[in-house]
Amino acid sequence: MIDSVDHSILTILQEDGRISNAEIARRIGMAPSGVLERLRKLEERGIVKGYQPRLDAKALGLGVLAFVFVKTDEVSGEEKTAKLLAAMPEVQEVHHLAGEDCYLAKVRAPDTEALGRLLREKVGAISSVRSTRTTIVLGTAKASMALPLGPESRTPKTEEANR
Repeated sequence: MIDSVDHSILTILQEDGRISNAEIARRIGMAPSGVLERLRKLEERGIVKGYQPRLDAKALGLGVLAFVFVKTDEVSGEEKTAKLLAAMPEVQEVHHLAGEDCYLAKVRAPDTEALGRLLREKVGAISSVRSTRTTIVLGTAKASMALPLGPESRTPKTEEANR
C-alpha cells in the first residue's frame, strides 16, 4: 500500500530523479534515513524501477520520431517478434496490442532515410513480420514518463484489497 509519505516521495522523484535523500527529507519533514528506507522498500516492491536521465533526441542527432504498427504471423502468446524489435537500439518502446495490429514500436532515427533503412533492413528482415504501417511525428505537445499520483491513485494490490 502506498501511504501519503510514499506518495510525496514519488511525486518529488518524478519532478527530479537526481534529488538527494536529504532534500526529499527536508521537503516532507522526515529524517534522511527514513526517506532512504522508504525508497529502498519502493524499489524492492518494484514501484520505483530505476533512475534515468531524459536525453534530448534532436541534440543527439535523432530528430525523427515515428510510431510503427507491426502485423505478424505469430501465434497468439508468442513474443519472438517483440523481443527482436526490443533488441534494436532505435526502438524505444514495444507494446503488444489488441486489435488489427500486433505491436506498436516507438522508434527514433536521424532522418527519414535512416528510418526507411531501419524498416527495410531490420524490421522487415524479421521473418514473422507480415506488414508495417508507420506514422512520423511532426511535433510533440507533451512527452512525459510521469504517472498521475493523485489521491485516487492506488497500486493494483490496494485496488484488489478494496474490492
